[in-house]
Amino acid sequence: LNSEPAPPPIDDERVSLSAATDAAMDKQAAAAARVAELKSQEVFIKRSKGIHQCKNCNYEYVESLGSTEIGGEFPPGTPFSSLPSNYRCPTCRASKDSFFEVTEEVAGFAVNQGYGFGTNGMTGGEKNTLIFGTLGALFVLMLGGYGLS
Repeated sequence: LNSEPAPPPIDDERVSLSAATDAAMDKQAAAAARVAELKSQEVFIKRSKGIHQCKNCNYEYVESLGSTEIGGEFPPGTPFSSLPSNYRCPTCRASKDSFFEVTEEVAGFAVNQGYGFGTNGMTGGEKNTLIFGTLGALFVLMLGGYGLS
């Protein structure tokens, strides 16, 4: 019924446009592979904050403060892991396994964490405080210089 000729079969191999285009596509594919390799190497370190939070009521057991609420007397510095297995949340009476550890994330490559002036092991919030605190101090210093004249 249709008088149009059928299109030629498509080869599964890459169609060669030109040598320059092929080289550009190869370069782009190599760059994408390098990006994927670097992303796979980036490891986010989870560092414990020494806080365990109840999933039910958001009560926080802070290891540096201990706990003097219902359930026993635990002096400051008592790790959560050394609390008895029958420890319960003093607020909602949930069991010990209802708590999860609060962690902070340190971004960057794991192999680079030990380099620099200690800033590679800082969290994003700590870096922001350092940067903007320094800028604020320099601003106050500059205003002080204007005040002297």
